[in-house]
This record gives sequence, C-alpha cells and structure tokens, in this order.
Amino acid sequence: MRFNKKKFIYLISPLKINARFHGDLIKVLKQNKVSIFQLRLKKESLKKKLTLGKKIKKLCKKYSVKFLINDDVYLAKKLDADGCHLGQKDMNVLKARKIIGNKIIGVTCHNSIKLAKDALRNKVDYLAFGSFYYSKTKKTTYKAKIKILKNIKKITNIPIVAIGGINSDNYKNLLLNNANFLAISGYIWNNKNLKPFEAIKKIK
Repeated sequence: MRFNKKKFIYLISPLKINARFHGDLIKVLKQNKVSIFQLRLKKESLKKKLTLGKKIKKLCKKYSVKFLINDDVYLAKKLDADGCHLGQKDMNVLKARKIIGNKIIGVTCHNSIKLAKDALRNKVDYLAFGSFYYSKTKKTTYKAKIKILKNIKKITNIPIVAIGGINSDNYKNLLLNNANFLAISGYIWNNKNLKPFEAIKKIK
C-alpha cells in the first residue's frame, strides 16, 4: 500500500451517518488530503450498510481514495471494497485473506510491538497503533506513546497508522515521528466549532 505525503489522512466515518453526511464528505474529499476512508458502522442493519457503502464507495473512487470496511470482512467482500480493517477481536488475518484475496488488510496493534510482529508474520498491509491522545469517539483502553512509532520503523517499512484523539493541535508530532497515516474521525465529524471541510483545512 503506497502512501502519499500530502494525503496522509485516514478518515473514519462517524458512527451514525445523517442526511448531511454525503455533502460534507464530498467537500472533505475535495481538499485532496484523504488517502483512505473507513466505513465504521456498528449498529446499522446489513441492508443500510450496503446502501451507504455503495454510495460512499463511488465517492471514494471519484476522489482516488481507498475504501475500507471496519471489522466486517464479509461486508467488504459484498461491497468489493479496497480492503478491511481488523481489530484484535475480529477475524484473523489469514482467514480474512482467504475471503477477500489480495485486498488491503490492516490490523489494530494498540501499543504492542508483539501484536505488530504477529500481524507482520501474517503479511498485513498496514499496522495501526493508538490511542495516542484522549478520544471521545472510542473508549480509550490502550494508550500508545510516541516512541512506539520509532521502534516499529526499525523492524518494518510497511505503512503505520496513528489513531486516537488526533486534531489540528497535535497531528504534526505524529507525522514528525514516522506515522504515515493519521486516523481521524471525531475532529472532523463531531467538531463543535468547525464544519467538516473547515476542520480538515486546518490539517496541512
């Protein structure tokens, strides 16, 4: 999986997608800063996920953004997405690979080099670490320190995704310390002061 230094945002969907979302997403993607979009809907029906997924996939294709599905490998296959993201409690990488073939598979490694090494043995396409900062989007169970970004780069060249509470005030430190992509959600979609496209403009 290649990464473009100017397009370092790994955008994660809000947990609930409202009527304004698609218009907001177009404005956000037009900023040309997003490389990857992850659809992360925990509570919607399969029918709704498929409907939303098809629509978002078209937008991602239009703006040359990789479209990934969170957790659900079967949904990724149904939508013919570019890949999926797996947490530690989700399907294992080898089984996921049999289902979706040569697509992007990324794995959450929390704050653990051991989990990263396990994922590397299974030939994942990227590793995700976090949470680096306090996040309102997801309960922060694992706290990652900046030094893990330096340590992981000593053993692999595959892209590294930093997760957790990333905003316009703290993102530069992660990029300066070897993160290739920054997974961002709440700062864009739940920002009380800025509209989504205004929020992403502040990350340069």
